[in-house]
Amino acid sequence: MRSLVYYVATSLDGFIADDAGSWAAFVDDPLTLAALFAEYPETCPTHVREALGVDAPARHFDAVVLGRATHQPALDAGLTSAYPHLAQYVVTRRDDLPEDPTVTVVADDPVGAVRELKLQPGRDIWLCGGGDLAGQLVDEIDELHLKVNPVVLGSGVPLFRGLTTPRAFRHVSTTPLPGGVQLAVLARA
Repeated sequence: MRSLVYYVATSLDGFIADDAGSWAAFVDDPLTLAALFAEYPETCPTHVREALGVDAPARHFDAVVLGRATHQPALDAGLTSAYPHLAQYVVTRRDDLPEDPTVTVVADDPVGAVRELKLQPGRDIWLCGGGDLAGQLVDEIDELHLKVNPVVLGSGVPLFRGLTTPRAFRHVSTTPLPGGVQLAVLARA
């Protein structure tokens, strides 16, 4: 069975973006990106793969689940999809996404949609963001792959929004990356 992996950048205090939705405070060291894309090449948006020299095949994921706000930067850049090399599932109730054969809109029941995806053959499923969606899917998340940036934001978009009870994960590994970023891998306890 496939796993749902929440692979996301976070601050030391657990925010995936600032109050304006920006991740500009996170490390953008080219060596950090190179290390991350060497391990997770499929997470590099298609439109920048050539410029960044990312040409490796997928290692972890063949599908991505993301919320509308996480999908919006691709739309703002004039793209209908940032990851056409992956099956994409955009969770939104809005009906104004441009047509793209690689994008499936999930208008309701993201938990049911993810459960169905997990039963299908294939690689793992990347939960790209955001915090609202991660809060809805927390009980379906099998692993956290957190790019912990050496910065404290103080406020912003939390890693998980709306949780009312604790969820336990166990530490699997931590790998130091260039720029002071730590890649922390945790599995559901």
